[in-house]
Amino acid sequence: MTNVPTAAPQDDELAPVPRRVVRAWSLWDFGQQSFNTVILTFVFSVYVTGTVADSELRGTQVFSNTQAWAGLAIALLAPAMGTFADRLRNSRLLLTITTVATIACMAGLWFVKPEDSYLLLGCLLIAVASVFSELAGVFYNSMLLHISTPKTYGRISGTAWGLGYIGGVIALVIALFGFILNGGMLGLPTDEALNVRGVAVMCAIWFLVFGMPLLLLAPKEPPSTLTGRFNLLTAYRDLGRRIVQLWRTERSLLHFFLASAVYRDGLGAVFTFAGVLAANAYGFSTTMVIIFGLAANLVAGIGTWFAGRLDDKLGPRPVIVGSLAVILVMGAGIIVSDADIVFWVGGLVIASCVGPIQSASRSMLARMTSTETASENFGLYATAGRAVSFLAPAAFASFVAITGQERLGIIGIVVVLALGLALFLSMRFTEQAEERRRAQDPTPDRP
Repeated sequence: MTNVPTAAPQDDELAPVPRRVVRAWSLWDFGQQSFNTVILTFVFSVYVTGTVADSELRGTQVFSNTQAWAGLAIALLAPAMGTFADRLRNSRLLLTITTVATIACMAGLWFVKPEDSYLLLGCLLIAVASVFSELAGVFYNSMLLHISTPKTYGRISGTAWGLGYIGGVIALVIALFGFILNGGMLGLPTDEALNVRGVAVMCAIWFLVFGMPLLLLAPKEPPSTLTGRFNLLTAYRDLGRRIVQLWRTERSLLHFFLASAVYRDGLGAVFTFAGVLAANAYGFSTTMVIIFGLAANLVAGIGTWFAGRLDDKLGPRPVIVGSLAVILVMGAGIIVSDADIVFWVGGLVIASCVGPIQSASRSMLARMTSTETASENFGLYATAGRAVSFLAPAAFASFVAITGQERLGIIGIVVVLALGLALFLSMRFTEQAEERRRAQDPTPDRP
């Protein structure tokens, strides 16, 4: 693979649609992070597992198990929904349905009282919201091809990614000072955790406000040329055919899809369970969990900014390998030591590596694909990630059950990340085999 430099995009190349549409697309990510950062990671997951549950261990097990089932549901639904989106050619409608469903689940968390009888309800609402949020992300990402040109894909995508980190930080600050700290500036009573439950309503409104512009302004797509009735069998049949084609002609790309799917699942689990570990394994208060979350998001944004420049100079492969190696070392340190300072330092260093890996992985796929197959390949990239999204939550829950210690659940995450790194490093052999095959048969793989 060679890196082909491209000219910096001019202002008139930013997108084939009005700028307000591009801004609306970026704001959706800004709003959606209220779920990922506040609900799923640092506030409501901690409330459900640590306050609603009658024991922190049981709360963590129920939460991680429901997240594993959510991951399995995503694995089964994502390929079919991707095919359905291609046939329907109305991503805005599908994005609206999944966005509204996510918001409804978030708002429903208001009814989760601090009693053990509400534990399953709280975990299920978060799990269902996770499914709808991930499916919404599939439709959201596909819109990038309709609002940008090949020369502006990185800039527009990167801006939205950065705004996502900022949105998570701002939402956490509002949750801390508006609701959590001493009842918050809004003065909500702490009886029956009304102030914490109010955070869920705030996040639902946050996502609605910043997600609505895209739901109203998303561009229309050209009519589909696909014929035939849609059902799950045809969806998986088409996916199987695509995988067979990759196996025959582009095994290195298929190898990359598999490796990146595994380590990206581990990366997702880092943020999913960070707040739970901080509260239940290290005794952080809700306020300290939020402060830790703020710091983690800030260093993640800074790390991604610097790594993007390393990517341009060194290529994405060293960024991915180096960042994964750092995470494994820091994860091992947290496993062998239960000191708070080790968790703080290790956790923040790990957070600073998550964004760079995600960004460099997207960059690497862009270098491996052609403009003719970019939409298909990025769609399969997203589908592959969803298909294994149950691995890390299941591994985390398994090690909690085996060891009886929530802190050692991180062993499961480290194992998944190590497996992803091993698969990624072995991709060199697949690339070398393809190069030998092409040298023997120079006929192009693609027509």
